[in-house]
Amino acid sequence: MGLFICNNFVSVKSGFVNIFGKPNAGKSTLLNALMGEKLAIVSSKVQTTRHRIKGILTSDQYQVIFSDTPGIIDPKYRLHEKMMMAVKGALEDADLALLLVDINEKWQEADEIFSSLHLKVPSFLLLNKIDSTTKQKQQEAVAFFKEKRYAKEVILISALNGSHVQQLLNKIIGVLPEGEPFYTEDQISDLPTKFFVAEIIREKIFALFEDEIPYHTTVIVNEFKQKSTLVKIRAEIIVQRESQKAIIIGEGGKMIKQVGSEARKEIEQFIDQKVFLELFVKVRPKWRENELFLKEYGY
Repeated sequence: MGLFICNNFVSVKSGFVNIFGKPNAGKSTLLNALMGEKLAIVSSKVQTTRHRIKGILTSDQYQVIFSDTPGIIDPKYRLHEKMMMAVKGALEDADLALLLVDINEKWQEADEIFSSLHLKVPSFLLLNKIDSTTKQKQQEAVAFFKEKRYAKEVILISALNGSHVQQLLNKIIGVLPEGEPFYTEDQISDLPTKFFVAEIIREKIFALFEDEIPYHTTVIVNEFKQKSTLVKIRAEIIVQRESQKAIIIGEGGKMIKQVGSEARKEIEQFIDQKVFLELFVKVRPKWRENELFLKEYGY
């Protein structure tokens, strides 16, 4: 899935479209809706997305490289600082910014964040989750944002049910520059399959565990081997304390078996092959603050 610059393509609409917003605005859901398939993991819990995840959408007329970025926060750990570095990188290479707002959240807070980005490229202000509010509130939100200097256009959408997503895509293509595609037509991301496998496992942890467990946990895939009839995957779930390890494993191994079972089914759908998945839990105290651990885990 590496970068591939091609010199034989005719000119098409091509560019980088990066999604920014507060945690839980719906950025990952929007990326998946625009791509037409699930690339980014989704959770109702905040700070689910930790990396910049690119989705590459290609046709005969265009190639759009979308980026889902971590929710913009005030960093409290070295991990958070790494997440905000991913946001900074996405700001620097965007041709178009999508500024996503949960219409039910405080608009002033979103305005302060977007103003602080000092965007140098055009942006669409997207009011998300319109299916959960009234027409009057939608009109008030549009009126609030349409005068903002960073908003080229204000667009109402529902990423979850797909409302106005195709219209949004048409508008995006309309403003992108012409040029050669950056990636081959069969690529859907520049990230390796192992990354998405680890993310699927981590998504199940977000779904099955409460409190601090999901935030103190990361996943690393140590083995991804193609066998004759299946793919063998060995992954480690990293936690900070022995007590967290006990919770992840569960009584008699019940919880880790559930994580493994649910993750395996989704991984099989993602790679379209049978999977043998082994999960192990390892304690790494304060891994979120440790530069060496963070690099090892891909941050």
